[in-house]
Amino acid sequence: MAPIAVGDSLPDGSLSYFDAEDKLQQVSIHSLAAGKQVILFGVPGAFTPTCSLKHVPGFIEKAAEFKSKGINEIICISVNDPFVMKAWAKTYPENKDVKFLADGSATYTHTLGLQLDLSEKGLGTRSKRFALLVDNLKVKAANIEQGGEFTVSSADDILKAML
Repeated sequence: MAPIAVGDSLPDGSLSYFDAEDKLQQVSIHSLAAGKQVILFGVPGAFTPTCSLKHVPGFIEKAAEFKSKGINEIICISVNDPFVMKAWAKTYPENKDVKFLADGSATYTHTLGLQLDLSEKGLGTRSKRFALLVDNLKVKAANIEQGGEFTVSSADDILKAML
């Protein structure tokens, strides 16, 4: 399957998370993105160095700026289980705006065509690092990294795409 690209419709899919009452929930991407401007960014793994020290913090730090430019939701997905995503989210106590959603079996990642085989590193199927700017389910920017790079999918890269 070809990776998602500019002009494509964002496919629906179900991801999981723990709500404020610590109950496991499922949410559809379309319920979060229909009729809204959203940023959906994906990382290869929770607690990994580039993801934890650069990718996620950039979106947390720039959240107010994104909101001022009309972004309604900022969503981080990773091929991890919801327990891991909950624990990872707690390492960012200053975060008020980025939702951490789990794609435990990489089903949605495959739907996007953004799977990354890291079996040789003992990590199995993961997500490529990416950032999508989506307006009412239409992809306006698709910044997809190659391999383990972090050169086109940062919060600053998405801000530039909004100009």
